[in-house]
Amino acid sequence: MLDIRPFRIDDEASVVPLWRDCGLVVPWNDPHKDIQRKLAVQPEMFLVACLDDVVIGSVMAGTDGHRGWINYLAVHPAHRRGGIGKRLMEEAERLLRLAGCPKINLQVRSDNAVAIGFYERIGFKTDEVVSLGKRLEPDE
Repeated sequence: MLDIRPFRIDDEASVVPLWRDCGLVVPWNDPHKDIQRKLAVQPEMFLVACLDDVVIGSVMAGTDGHRGWINYLAVHPAHRRGGIGKRLMEEAERLLRLAGCPKINLQVRSDNAVAIGFYERIGFKTDEVVSLGKRLEPDE
């Protein structure tokens, strides 16, 4: 039975390897720092999917009151294509709606065709915008 629930601090030991297995960890982002940052802001919107008490998926959601954002959507490669990612997104969307969020934004690396296809299948469309970023605090 799949259980989607809020992240607990003892999940960190499973979540970071999950993100590594899913190719979400990059050298310029420390996943442990990202978890600590999320736990300081809307921690109830950091969800994990568990199968028999084993973490096999995650998603971070949040809102600034104007837009919602999705980060670190991950499903362990051995459990993909079974609807877990869709269920995580449905729960994240439910929480964002409850918070009064009118629109969700997310970023996907442009060469990640599998992730782009997934998001398109669940109703996301490419916005004609340019994503800009500025690092305020290095994670190195």
